[in-house]
Amino acid sequence: MNATTGEITTRRAPRGRQAAVNLVWPPVVAGHVVVAKFHTHPNPSTEGWMTGPSASDRVIDARHGVPDLIVADDGIHVSGPDVRRGGLSGGPGYPPEVEES
Repeated sequence: MNATTGEITTRRAPRGRQAAVNLVWPPVVAGHVVVAKFHTHPNPSTEGWMTGPSASDRVIDARHGVPDLIVADDGIHVSGPDVRRGGLSGGPGYPPEVEES
C-alpha cells in the first residue's frame, strides 16, 4: 500500500510447489509498505489436504506481522495479526519483528 495515497497494489510471488510458496522476501516498491499477503491452498480437501492455515503458516505469519488471506476450496481463511504490526510506519516490506523482553 502506498503510505501517502492509500493506493493498494499487488505483486505476484514466484510460483510455489504443490504444498509450499515462498513469501519471505516481498519485492520493494518505493513509498509502499506490505499490509497483507495472499496465497492459496489449491489442493482439494476431499483428498485430505489442509485448507486452513498450517502450523508453518501461523508461525511465519506472526513473524511477518501482516494478515495472510488463504483461499481454499472451502472458502477464505485468515492467519496472522488482524492489522499490520506497528501500523503504516517503518520501511517497505514486512514490519520489524517485536523484541520480546
